[in-house]
Amino acid sequence: MLNVGKIEEGFVLDHIKAGKAMVIYRHLGLDKFDSPVAIIKNAHSEVMGKKDILKVECGIDQLDLDVLAFIDHNITVNVIKNGEIVEKRSLSLPKEIRDVIHCHNPRCITSIEQGLPHIFYLADEKKEIYRCKYCDEKYRESARKPY
Repeated sequence: MLNVGKIEEGFVLDHIKAGKAMVIYRHLGLDKFDSPVAIIKNAHSEVMGKKDILKVECGIDQLDLDVLAFIDHNITVNVIKNGEIVEKRSLSLPKEIRDVIHCHNPRCITSIEQGLPHIFYLADEKKEIYRCKYCDEKYRESARKPY
């Protein structure tokens, strides 16, 4: 049995779809943290079958919840203080995301103006559809993978 030590202060991301931990690791910039990070892949889950888990020892304010929710809004964020879970946060799709995905429309202003931020708004929450703020192009990735 795998045994990963508990953390004193930070967060545990639970219920990550199996195989998504490394995507989250990259997009949250965890490789730049000077803190311990534990990645558990393909852990057994009664509900999901398999799941990934991320444990990070750092302040919760360093976590970009919008990026995390865009990748997978079913993830549970467990906030840890003094080695205990003090709060469980559920995620919901962000109304707007900035510089997480690119617009694929070649006529979009973001294709011409390199300095513009890539901003997408949530156009349809039920269908989880995002559209470019500038040209209204629908984000096409069915798996909604951030760049």
